[in-house]
Amino acid sequence: MVEVDYSTYDKSKHIVGASRIKFFLWYFTNVLFFINPLNPFSFLKIWLLKAFGAKVGKDVLIKPGVNIKYPWKLTVGDQSMIGERVWIDNVESVIIGRNVCLSQRVIILTGSHDYSKSSFDYSCAPIVLEDGVWIGANSLVAKGVTCYSHSMLSVNSVAERDLKQYTIYKGNPAMAVLKRRIVDTKKDDRT
Repeated sequence: MVEVDYSTYDKSKHIVGASRIKFFLWYFTNVLFFINPLNPFSFLKIWLLKAFGAKVGKDVLIKPGVNIKYPWKLTVGDQSMIGERVWIDNVESVIIGRNVCLSQRVIILTGSHDYSKSSFDYSCAPIVLEDGVWIGANSLVAKGVTCYSHSMLSVNSVAERDLKQYTIYKGNPAMAVLKRRIVDTKKDDRT
């Protein structure tokens, strides 16, 4: 068995992308206003995210208990929803499209380590959730994954590879199980 040599661990690959002051200000803001479930005010959270450099669209809903690592690496499109206790661990950029739903306790994880090397090298990659994506409760999206338009990751699933558009995935690792059909309920079909 090989021992992990932490002395060779390269911390430079983890790039904060902000000054130390901004980082520490965000840390306390995050603890007081995002992770704290006593703040139910989505408008305040959105204002704070924008103040720290996030790009947030119109009519976005952010539920209580959300934890965001670096808002300056976050983009959220119009009419998207981030559910209770979602953890966006975005050491790399996370781009969330329009009409995206992140259900309760979803984890968006842009970083990891190479367990096969004694140096335990850090690696990270952006995550993209295109328009209409739905990530089910307690699911995880791993580094480098793109969830294409209207794909869906079912409850308690893990996406380690890209999800094809209009496809429903399930399991760990997530496997395609169905095509996603979306019915337009706004059409008046009383004719």
